[in-house]
Amino acid sequence: MLTERARAKVNLSLRVRGRRSDGYHDLESVVAFADCADRLTLEAGAEPGLRITGALAAACGEVADNLVLKAARLLAEAVPDLRVGSFALEKVLPVAAGIGGGSADAAAALRLLARLNGLSLEDPRLQEVALRSGADVPVCLLSRGSVMRGIGERIVPLDVPEMACVMVNPRLPVPTAAVFQALGLEKGSRLHKVDEDRQDWPQRAALSDWIAHLAGIANDLEVPAIAIQPVIGEVLEALRRSRGALLARMSGSGATCFAIFGKAGEAEAAARAIRQAQPSWWVHAGSLS
Repeated sequence: MLTERARAKVNLSLRVRGRRSDGYHDLESVVAFADCADRLTLEAGAEPGLRITGALAAACGEVADNLVLKAARLLAEAVPDLRVGSFALEKVLPVAAGIGGGSADAAAALRLLARLNGLSLEDPRLQEVALRSGADVPVCLLSRGSVMRGIGERIVPLDVPEMACVMVNPRLPVPTAAVFQALGLEKGSRLHKVDEDRQDWPQRAALSDWIAHLAGIANDLEVPAIAIQPVIGEVLEALRRSRGALLARMSGSGATCFAIFGKAGEAEAAARAIRQAQPSWWVHAGSLS
């Protein structure tokens, strides 16, 4: 029995540089990963399949459509005689929440199959399957601080400092496609004039340097997501009002939002206050790295 943690992805920044002529959006995003995670196990040699448990299992939809099975099928097509087995997923992370829960699960499945079959994570077949499984799967395969560009195919690791954080989701899904549609970019159009990849992300820098750097870079999907689901604005306001919050922002296409704190105790106190005020919301106090 092999086990992997599928850590939540958090977009510290998300810039939509434009929309390509093929319809895909060209992105640049600094990504960190949280200490909250789904848990995926693989029983080698068992009949292929997927069993989902956990408090949020019912939100995962049809098992046959799950990204874990999609990634496994694609890798079996790419690697002859791939050893497989049966997966079991303990679902902890909210679904359709902007934190790459399904992508993290698919990436964990690829890591498990790589371990079982002695494949390097740098194997080009594994990288290709990750991208075919979903735009966030390649960075989730790495599962460490990175800057991701393009449609998710270009990833550069970053030394992101450990950050105390609170993550909040109002338990309302926000479809990614709807948010990009609300952004309203036509094919071939640009949202940002600067096309060059940024090279000045902090490396081995203090938290204060990161906060100062991130403060001037918004999540371009925040405004259209709030138009679709106004409660996101309420979540952000609750985080920004929290004592000790240094930066609050939406992750991905929403609805999960996060705040970074200077001290773990401040994050825990903020999480307690938000849970008390909004008992129906999903709230996690922990760290990003």
